[in-house]
Amino acid sequence: MSSKRLTVTAPTSDKPTPLVQTRVTERLADFPWWALIIALMAIFLVYSFVTDSTYQDIIGYLIAGIRLTIIVTLVSFAFSLIIGLITAFAMMSEGTNIFSIVARNFAALYVQIIRGIPVIVLIFYTALVIVPASISVFNSLGDWMASMGWLAPDNTLSNLTSRGVSFVIRGIVALAINYGAFSAEVFRAGIQSIEKGQLEASRALGLNWTQMMRYVILPQAIRRIMPPLGNDFISMLKESSLVSVLGVGEITQLGKKYSAASFLYPQTYNTVAFLYLSMTLILSMGVKYMERRMRTGEET
Repeated sequence: MSSKRLTVTAPTSDKPTPLVQTRVTERLADFPWWALIIALMAIFLVYSFVTDSTYQDIIGYLIAGIRLTIIVTLVSFAFSLIIGLITAFAMMSEGTNIFSIVARNFAALYVQIIRGIPVIVLIFYTALVIVPASISVFNSLGDWMASMGWLAPDNTLSNLTSRGVSFVIRGIVALAINYGAFSAEVFRAGIQSIEKGQLEASRALGLNWTQMMRYVILPQAIRRIMPPLGNDFISMLKESSLVSVLGVGEITQLGKKYSAASFLYPQTYNTVAFLYLSMTLILSMGVKYMERRMRTGEET
């Protein structure tokens, strides 16, 4: 007798297996829903800008503010980098002479005071206290130099007045002073993160302090401090809106004027928020790209 083997096939099911369900759930959990929401909001606003004449009028009114916001941010950030680098070097000075001691303590005092004062208070203090006091010092210096015969009696320093310094310049000075303290900490941390062996090798090669910083330490430190400095730049772009308290005609101030005159508060502040969000998102993507490039460069 020949026996036949019966093969039983399991019924196929269209239901996904637990492994597939887990993968789908993980992908849905990791999906950047926030980016989708922002993209939908952006599409809605862009559509409104194209089709709604009210939004078009608002954009046309805010163009000058966009330009001034970018200028204030760029100039303030450039000066804050200079202030931060000088302050970082002063904080790291290890000499025992009177110059090193004074510079080290003055830099630490500056950083601690600025980091403990709100930005808006510092803006008012700079614009209404520091700048007028500095102008008085310049006037006295001009008068003294004129009495010594070094300058003409009718010189620029003696004739400088508070009204001659615009509030745009005062806002730039305030933001530079504020972010100079934070940049100093970033520079100090980046420089001190370089291995001591690099310093010893530089000294063994006969490099002086300036050559060591220029050719060995700073090129390596900059690769590490660029991402946090990029984040500071984004923060400064947003906090540049605070100079509107001085009447500076940047985006926020112009938006305030337009909404007060037209009573179109939702449309105006939708536009203002969209402009700031667009600029910060573009800068954020640039910072992330820079971080990837820096990381790739270090790995290679």
